[in-house]
Amino acid sequence: MKFAQLEGKTVVVAVENIDTDQIIPARYLKSITKEGLGEGLFRDWRTNDPEFPLNKPESKDAQILVAGDNFGCGSSREHAPWALTQYGFRAVVSTSFADIFKGNSLKNGLLPIVVPADVHKELLASSGAVLRVDLANATLHLPSGKSVVFPIDPFSKECLMEGVDELGYMLKQDAAIQAFEAKRVGSVNTLQ
Repeated sequence: MKFAQLEGKTVVVAVENIDTDQIIPARYLKSITKEGLGEGLFRDWRTNDPEFPLNKPESKDAQILVAGDNFGCGSSREHAPWALTQYGFRAVVSTSFADIFKGNSLKNGLLPIVVPADVHKELLASSGAVLRVDLANATLHLPSGKSVVFPIDPFSKECLMEGVDELGYMLKQDAAIQAFEAKRVGSVNTLQ
């Protein structure tokens, strides 16, 4: 799914060091598809705590998760971003992400947005706020009128905006690859 602009409601899970075991418990890792993983998102917390943020009616249809520091740490399971996107999240905002989680997210259409501590503090206090994400300009717009630029590498940004993964990106280059191969084969034949 292409990602250019997003205007979405937030839900706050203000817990630091949320690891991928908490995002999607191991019992859901048997699935080799993404289908149904949204039901497993934070399953143990949602089951054991009626006050968990995702259990509250006001979090329904939230597309942006605001999480504590060091989100997605732990094992490198790709099921974690799958579960988040299947639940309906398009972006996660934190002050930091585990590197492997961040990479898996970008490859699976989930935008990890790193913000400074002061912006994070403001967002942690405003669950249900509507934020606007402008991926083309790598900018997050807050309800207060403040905007913050977030880091994203150009290749991941292009893939998200085109709605493709790495393989999809390469397949879109088919015409250029075919032209290069035709030229290369022609030059090899000339040398013989």
